[in-house]
Amino acid sequence: MRLFRLWHPTRCIGRPEQPVHIALEGSKSISNRALIVNALRGADPAEGLQGLSSASDTRTLLRLLRERPEVCDAGDGGTTLRFLAAYLALQRGCYTLTGTARMQERPVAPLVEGIRQLGAEVHYLRREGYPPLRICGLDRHALRQRPLLHLPANVSSQFISALLLVGPCLPNGLEVTLLNRPASEPYLRMTVLLMRHFGATVHRRAESHFVVEPGGYMARPLRIESDWTAAAYWYAIAALTKDAHVELSSLYPNSWQGDAIVAQLALPFGVRSAFSTEDGAPVVRLSLKRPASVALPGAVSFEGCPDLAQTFAVLYAAFGQEASFSGLDTLKIKETDRCAALQTELAKVGALFEAEPSLGATYRLSGRARWSSPPRFATYGDHRMAMAFAPLALLGPIEIENPDVVDKSYPTFWEHLRQAGFIIETLSA
Repeated sequence: MRLFRLWHPTRCIGRPEQPVHIALEGSKSISNRALIVNALRGADPAEGLQGLSSASDTRTLLRLLRERPEVCDAGDGGTTLRFLAAYLALQRGCYTLTGTARMQERPVAPLVEGIRQLGAEVHYLRREGYPPLRICGLDRHALRQRPLLHLPANVSSQFISALLLVGPCLPNGLEVTLLNRPASEPYLRMTVLLMRHFGATVHRRAESHFVVEPGGYMARPLRIESDWTAAAYWYAIAALTKDAHVELSSLYPNSWQGDAIVAQLALPFGVRSAFSTEDGAPVVRLSLKRPASVALPGAVSFEGCPDLAQTFAVLYAAFGQEASFSGLDTLKIKETDRCAALQTELAKVGALFEAEPSLGATYRLSGRARWSSPPRFATYGDHRMAMAFAPLALLGPIEIENPDVVDKSYPTFWEHLRQAGFIIETLSA
């Protein structure tokens, strides 16, 4: 097993006159949506896209859209599989859509039901409600009326986004009514904004009702901003330094990405964000101005930004601040059960992450992260486990198992940490 041991010798990153510049990946979420839009209009999926993510999820989606093999293996990419399912429903012929063993444990029933309501044939090849799937494309010309879908939205917003994205390519458009409060609402907003960018007409009538007009998409260039979820790890790193001056590339203050809220969540830790433009490109400079005593909020909701939960659970543990984290409903069906993984790994450094059953998907964190010898953190095949725990290396040497999992969303993560002065040794176990 490949293993990294990492630490930082000074806990200081950059200087005011010479900040460390980090060229972040393009947003994986925006990249994947834009690839689907281009493919739906019959163009090369990457046409006109500047700053396309090089994450493995995006590389896989791009390859499958270009090649469109009879068996489409999405690997461990949840977005890849879900967006492809709706896309393939509009293509001629039949396709098998599968993924890793973990991907085959992640539910897709609401999406499959929506695709069936459009008129496509979808069959479960093993277990009802889960991949792999056999999808036979619908006859678009046989659709006489605008489909009206009624779908649960509390499992994954990606189900809704996948269906909305194909709506403009249906002869009469599409209507979607959500049966409950959507999970990760900002991702639906991102989908709608991107569709409009490419010329689609999308109406949102109240929170729960979408109307997508027919007419397809237009060819338009798109400069993809950097990934705010990736930026969150740098906010956590800045919070744990003695002094930080870090510049992150291509991030917008008025972002399509819900995870841009990290700039606000990091304020109580003393991390400040200054947005500017350099050589025509937007940048945000992080600096640390920590108050004499840090008073963190005792309750934080991650309902609209669940991918930030691991980062802040680790950060709170580093500060030894007790807090209640809510909005964690979807974490159990991610690359791993992230709540269970956090419980196990935080316990290695003396912090508790315990469910509060009476409050739904809410967990309470308590205890301060401390260790006398380097703790070894498992990653569970989950890129975000590796990156969420990495900032603890500012407090002392730690070890990360299977560090290559970061390729899924942030392939240059470890290279960027070295650039910021972290020492990273490769070990084997």
